[in-house]
Amino acid sequence: MANMDDREKAFEKKFAHDEELRFKAEARRNKLLGLWAAEKMGKSESEAGTYAKEVIAADFEEAGDEDVFRKIRRDFDAAGVDQSDHQIRRTMDELMDAAIAQVRSE
Repeated sequence: MANMDDREKAFEKKFAHDEELRFKAEARRNKLLGLWAAEKMGKSESEAGTYAKEVIAADFEEAGDEDVFRKIRRDFDAAGVDQSDHQIRRTMDELMDAAIAQVRSE
């Protein structure tokens, strides 16, 4: 019975660790995405940092990535940046891969 309890605790610990890494990777991706989008919109370095924080905050509106995508799409439209939905989503995926690698290497 103790063996089963140990396995359960190990599983719970792994799950919590994986969730923490996922959260960190998503936050890192959103920061990188915000910096990428800020560059596309011609923002200065200080404006880019502020904008990246706005993108990170946008992720707390709802579960999933749609809130972040909508923010980028809306801001690109307002700034006249010509990026398709596909390009934005592809960049989100690429930056998630980069963010996961960065978080794992820490």
